[in-house]
Amino acid sequence: MDFELSEDQEALAESVAALCAGRFDIETVRSMATEGLDRGRWTELAETGVFSLTRPEPDGGLGMGWAEAVVVFEQLGRALVPGPLAATTLTAALVGLADTAVVETSGLDSAEIGEGAASGSIVVGTLQRCDGPCFVEFEGWIDGLVISDDEGLWWIDSDWLKAVNATEAAHPLDPLTPVAVVSELPQGRRIADRATAFIWRQYGALLTSALQLGIAAGATDLAVEYAKQREQFGKPIGAFQAVKHRCADMITRVEVLRAAVYAAGVTVDGKGVDDPVRSVAVAKVLASGAAAACGKDSVQVHGGMGYTWEVDAHLYLKRAWVHDLAFGDGDDYADQLAGGLLSG
Repeated sequence: MDFELSEDQEALAESVAALCAGRFDIETVRSMATEGLDRGRWTELAETGVFSLTRPEPDGGLGMGWAEAVVVFEQLGRALVPGPLAATTLTAALVGLADTAVVETSGLDSAEIGEGAASGSIVVGTLQRCDGPCFVEFEGWIDGLVISDDEGLWWIDSDWLKAVNATEAAHPLDPLTPVAVVSELPQGRRIADRATAFIWRQYGALLTSALQLGIAAGATDLAVEYAKQREQFGKPIGAFQAVKHRCADMITRVEVLRAAVYAAGVTVDGKGVDDPVRSVAVAKVLASGAAAACGKDSVQVHGGMGYTWEVDAHLYLKRAWVHDLAFGDGDDYADQLAGGLLSG
């Protein structure tokens, strides 16, 4: 397998990075913690093709592979772009994954939902079905919610969230990931079968791992740049071994994680030699550890200022913790890998 990016993939990464730098600079991203999701900028992401990357070309998508999606999501994670990016992208791609018979008999115009997600006109969240109180991310931002369980995928309109008066958390862990608590979930309307639900979770874990890669890389860049500028005893703190070695460890984690995430993207596209399920599990396990570790180390490199609101380091760490729980946490995938080793 060749993990080197092609010229087209490099150009894709550069274009998304440029979009993020121009439209999702850190001041703009921070403002969304109080002002909510900027729908105009969300639409710009859609117009760039972010949500329609893997949507089939006959349905208006770009028809690219998941390896390209990974490259794009790495840049989104690095820029801390908020919102249910993975869920909206998966919804736009659902037309190419779902059992058509199930969609047609569900009583739901799934094609319209997919087109809306791809165009940016609707924002879609997702949640694993749970018993008792459930935590819904981006409750005030989303237009609908895709529920995943062992029987398939189910659609719930945002009107239901308004009707049940979901209780919004006053102080969510990540200020850019608002959370609401609901007492129970309705069954919803079925939009895909159990096989598609499994694929949904796998691809969701892959995209989340790519976001975590970007977060780890962004936290590392922030720490390294600070270590070059901050002086102590007449020299940059990056000259001291304790800081130098910590930054080196961060860079190593990022490169190892990048190899695992790129490998998973290639394998999911059917161009690798490993099992796609195992490749995604490896990427998710490494992503869960590396993103959080790089976030913590970035805070540490910034010293006493590292944990304050003014420094961006805490935003990377908090986002890393939130993403760790998306589509199953690192422990779930570690257990999956361990089970495969024991059965082998």
